[in-house]
Amino acid sequence: MKKKLFITRKFPTHIVEPLKEYYDIEQWEEEEIVIPREKLLAAVADCEVLWVTLADQVDEELLLHAPNLKLVTNLAVGFNNIDIKALRKRGIMATNTPGVLTNTTADFVMGLLLATARRIPESERYLREGKWKSWYPMQLVGKDVSGATIGIIGMGRIGQAVARRAKGFDMKILYNNRRRRHEAEEMYGFEYVSLEDLLQQSDYVVIMTPYNNDTVGLIGAEELALMKDDAVLINASRGGIIDENALYETLKSGKLWAVGLDVFEHEPIALDHPLLTLPNVLALPHIGSASLQTRTAMLMLNVKALTAFGQGKAPSNRID
Repeated sequence: MKKKLFITRKFPTHIVEPLKEYYDIEQWEEEEIVIPREKLLAAVADCEVLWVTLADQVDEELLLHAPNLKLVTNLAVGFNNIDIKALRKRGIMATNTPGVLTNTTADFVMGLLLATARRIPESERYLREGKWKSWYPMQLVGKDVSGATIGIIGMGRIGQAVARRAKGFDMKILYNNRRRRHEAEEMYGFEYVSLEDLLQQSDYVVIMTPYNNDTVGLIGAEELALMKDDAVLINASRGGIIDENALYETLKSGKLWAVGLDVFEHEPIALDHPLLTLPNVLALPHIGSASLQTRTAMLMLNVKALTAFGQGKAPSNRID
């Protein structure tokens, strides 16, 4: 008998169709709208395999509603939406999509950094709104990136890819990570420093650390106070690593040049969120890995894992 697979988002037909050889498939038929929690809990009652996105919480409550669940496949490299410990206790496997989004996300981070530093979105709005009447020397001036100091918090695959790109801008590269990256230090000249020193010395602070119990609220009022008054803060990792209330108060006080955010504590961010009232906050809708090639590659990694499981083999990219 085929296994029951539930998909929490409407994926392209050509991606899903090959899996019908191994699974009876049901999926939420909306591409842009997250499945309501009560509908998700009802849907998992008899499924053995669950294909989810970051918007779907796989926690104790869901597992109580899914007694037959054997595998959770996550369309992301991060997995803070999944209670891995709870899965392990029940012998449920989980997979993710590492590797394929490294370069795309690193490209995006540098783009976000440049756009924030040089006020590119603000300048484009200035033109479109008819405010460009003449040229003058201090019009929409930004901050130089070349030759500046960048501090990267989290030196995993993506963090290292960002650092390599920063080398192309002749930036001095500081980093803080749970463990030293000696090989990368020797090969590229990265400098390991404490978090405090990184915040104090960096012109650009880029957060690339995973979201976990150790990093929730990692950057709060005290940490923001350590940063240079004209520093730029970039977060393309996960919301919740920065205390958003503390960030708002810091920016309101006039400290920090600007902030570029692709992730938020609650997504989608509410349009009345205080951060969105500030002109020096560049806010984007979690598009770090959003290239056609990369999102397709992520989907295909999930398909590979699901196909293996459907064939009775160990799935690839197991989180546990």
